[in-house]
Amino acid sequence: MKFVLFKKSLEEGAAPIYLFDGEEEYFKRRGEEMLMEKFLSEPSLNYTAFDGADLKGDRLSALVAAAQCLPFLSEKRIVKVKDLAPSEREYQTYLKDYFEHPSESTVLLIVNGAGKPKGFDLKKAPNVTRVDCSRAEEETVLRWIFSRMRRAGVQCDTACCERILRYCLGSMSRIAAETEKLIAYAGEGGSVTEAVVDAVVYRDTDYKIYEMTDALGRGNYGGYLSVMNELTGKGMEEMGVLNSLCSYFRTMYEVLALGKTDAETAAALGMKEYAVKMSRRQAKLLGRGRVEAAYFGIYKAIQAVKSGRLTPAGALASVNARLFFAPQENNAG
Repeated sequence: MKFVLFKKSLEEGAAPIYLFDGEEEYFKRRGEEMLMEKFLSEPSLNYTAFDGADLKGDRLSALVAAAQCLPFLSEKRIVKVKDLAPSEREYQTYLKDYFEHPSESTVLLIVNGAGKPKGFDLKKAPNVTRVDCSRAEEETVLRWIFSRMRRAGVQCDTACCERILRYCLGSMSRIAAETEKLIAYAGEGGSVTEAVVDAVVYRDTDYKIYEMTDALGRGNYGGYLSVMNELTGKGMEEMGVLNSLCSYFRTMYEVLALGKTDAETAAALGMKEYAVKMSRRQAKLLGRGRVEAAYFGIYKAIQAVKSGRLTPAGALASVNARLFFAPQENNAG
């Protein structure tokens, strides 16, 4: 199930085994908090956590033993294990019987990362309720920001919510933290404007590179240099800027070269779909030829620094000159 349905499902009680997987750590933390708030009393007596990296071979028996313990002065007992990746043989030997006959008084919470599972696929095990903790739809995130502001008595319009989303590159963990900062800044009965968002919300370095590239695509070289000077003024060295630019242009190049949908591209490149969408938008603005030339040009400049032929400052200056005076084509296709 999607995470947005998880809270409602708890009204009918807890499942015996949950598998939280996906890249959004916020949803995993919040899901665990919901389970504890609703079903757990005396956490010191009824909560146990394991690291899956330590549970190999017969050590998996400790996980099963903890799950089979009865709760004390609590409706449920919660046993959490992070990054559980048993082999097929380990599952069959140590876990299969418990998964087929889980304790009714225990919630076994498995919290895994994104990507293809190693070894046995726990999603296929009986009595497992999978909660998809991947990135939420933009509309869902925008509703969350707006609702959280409203509950706190703070006014925030759609444009501001979208600004928060962009500055945090769609990361729910960052969005939640920055939203709380804005609520504290505005205070109950206050309001959040675009100027307040600009003053309070920290823009990811990747977003600043996005701003530089956006300015470049629009021929706003003053804007490009302004953001670059902001980065270097806050301690980022020239090589840091070069590496970030190279990574960003490489992503745009790969997004165009793959020729797949945003979701397929995100899966192939290990990115968030929102970041893919932003990269594609900018790649089309710049044009395929310009993106390709910029990526390989920046890469060569970095190699020139490594071989001693250019200083970092000289390499950045040459890259900027190449980016500013490259042909203004638009052939993204």
